[in-house]
Amino acid sequence: MRKYIAFTFVFVALFLCSCRNNQASVTPSSDVQTEDTPRTIMADMAYEGVNNYCHSAYDWSAAKDNPDIMSLTMGEETDSAYQVVFRSYTGAFVHFYVDKTSGTTRMVERVPALNVEEEAGTINLFDYLENQK
Repeated sequence: MRKYIAFTFVFVALFLCSCRNNQASVTPSSDVQTEDTPRTIMADMAYEGVNNYCHSAYDWSAAKDNPDIMSLTMGEETDSAYQVVFRSYTGAFVHFYVDKTSGTTRMVERVPALNVEEEAGTINLFDYLENQK
């Protein structure tokens, strides 16, 4: 019986050690930095990326004759994020919250006339920056 317990203990110890070593060698791709990847998102990068996204995702033809009905402006800035606000011709606003370090951009759509606010998803800002493609 003692041999069985000792063998089980050694097996579990070896198993745990091998798992720990495998885990330490895995490097998530999001943590890998290259020379071309900026470490911090600047305000102009946040604006450019969101502008490129908005022009690819929304129909701007309604603003052809009256460009004032659709716009993109910089909003508030915090220590960790920039806010970029897209105003649609429908009266809806999409607030883009751009994380300054990762480029992950959270979208929140607000329709003030209907008192509606909902999460609209996320994008990676780097996918919409011209110099990153």
